[in-house]
Amino acid sequence: MIVQLAGNVKFPLTLDASVWIFDDRKVEFDKAFQDHTAQETDEEEELEKASNRWNREVYQQKLNPPVNKSISKFERKKILDSTYVMNIKPFLETAEVNESATSALLETNHGEEEISLDTLENGYFLFAVDGKPVKEDGPLHFYFGDESNKNTPIKGITGIKIK
Repeated sequence: MIVQLAGNVKFPLTLDASVWIFDDRKVEFDKAFQDHTAQETDEEEELEKASNRWNREVYQQKLNPPVNKSISKFERKKILDSTYVMNIKPFLETAEVNESATSALLETNHGEEEISLDTLENGYFLFAVDGKPVKEDGPLHFYFGDESNKNTPIKGITGIKIK
């Protein structure tokens, strides 16, 4: 499940897709390809839910000692039943891609596939199916942000090299 992000970057990264299931930046597969206005509405709803949870927790802490209940049973079940993708853009920002970079080489079990840097930034990596890590042709599958390869993603990604 370890994928190296290296090449024309200031800080090479080691990405562990097995922990992305706990990352708040993950997106459900079906929602990733909706238009951005629908995503913004979903984000606002999630923010409102998080705010309400926070208010309940603060109120309960005044009444009871704190208990580690970071996610509800419903949220836990949803995590274990959903299929998730992750956008790579935040990781590229952390790695600080050099200005001279123009493309990315996706290293796979079947060879290499070159894509533009813009395509990489706007695409999604599938890392969990039904709440479990991608085993078949894993650890990552890459989907273009425009859904043009939704039925034929780039599979078996083991490394990302910025060129």
